[in-house]
Amino acid sequence: MKVRVAVSLKPGVLDPQGRAIHHALEGLGFSGVRDVRAGRLIELDVADETPDSAIEEMCRKLLANQVIENYRIEKVAG
Repeated sequence: MKVRVAVSLKPGVLDPQGRAIHHALEGLGFSGVRDVRAGRLIELDVADETPDSAIEEMCRKLLANQVIENYRIEKVAG
């Protein structure tokens, strides 16, 4: 089973990478972009019988820093 975990910074947490992307877009002449928040996408290939609780635990213990990040789990139809 394929699982995608989207990790993003919580609102209010400074995002230097997003800021750099925003600045670069402006430098390339793209106007109208108000804000950029950068995150990461983690793709897992897990056994079909892997319980949702195990995937949640992976996120809490390793994949996301819950102090400053949110995460969203999506099962991908294969």
